[in-house]
Amino acid sequence: MVFRSTPGRRHYIRTVMTATVLGALVATSIAHAGTKLLGVYKDWTAQTYTHNGASVCMMWSQPHKAEGNYTSRGEIYVFVTHRPAQRRLNEIRFESGYPFKAGTEVDVTIGDQHFTLSTDATTAWSNSPPQAQKMVQSMRAGRSMVVEGISRRGTHTTDTYSLQGFTAAHKAINKACAP
Repeated sequence: MVFRSTPGRRHYIRTVMTATVLGALVATSIAHAGTKLLGVYKDWTAQTYTHNGASVCMMWSQPHKAEGNYTSRGEIYVFVTHRPAQRRLNEIRFESGYPFKAGTEVDVTIGDQHFTLSTDATTAWSNSPPQAQKMVQSMRAGRSMVVEGISRRGTHTTDTYSLQGFTAAHKAINKACAP
């Protein structure tokens, strides 16, 4: 049987994918009581919640492609978070789905821009607010982002994220968590 791509089929697939993302958001909401969806913007989801009485705005995505010679891997995400009460904006964090090799860094490429991130356990993050701001500017202008890391077992991974919808999601968290 051959399936042809039609406008109706593409709409159905987008609807199913959106429902899947919203389902994941509902599961996340259980962990953060009071989570409010700001919107799903193509490949990015924006939300806000309260933590210790202060507003937090976050946007996130998962890679469209995850490559590496591994047998299993946990969930993979990138987050951009605003914590205006603490004057912390554009915090970038990657969850790799595996523990990083000790002493290694993560390489991120967005267009012709390259960034090196620190790692600890399963997380990689931007090294400074100026670096995070430059990354966000690159993400707003870019089409895709490639993230390369090395697992504790020495496995090299390459995750490719779409940046479609990034700018709209970023505008939504900027509006919801204006400093």
